[in-house]
Amino acid sequence: MEFDRYTIALLILRPDAPDLDEEAAAALQDAHMAHLADLHEAGHLLAAGPLSDEKFRGLSILNVEPERARELKEQDPAVQIGRFSVTVIPWMVPAGAMSFARTRFPRSVAETD
Repeated sequence: MEFDRYTIALLILRPDAPDLDEEAAAALQDAHMAHLADLHEAGHLLAAGPLSDEKFRGLSILNVEPERARELKEQDPAVQIGRFSVTVIPWMVPAGAMSFARTRFPRSVAETD
């Protein structure tokens, strides 16, 4: 049996995350979303979205090796400022079991309304 290989990346809220005022938090969220959109436009990110969990805050599926996924996710402004840490996990599914369509990822919270 053949398998398709992906990398799952989890964003984990750090216990020592910096406290941000509302304006700084909004700007950081927009920068985070723009980073995800850039990764998708570059062809690395297949799917991503928030998680409704106190610790695990976001999940991404990438079509790159785990080491490259970590490099890309560590460029996220929310990771660089220390809000999130990243865990990457290799993931295999039977070939053809999953498919991902190209779409447009929002670049800011304003685009989600």
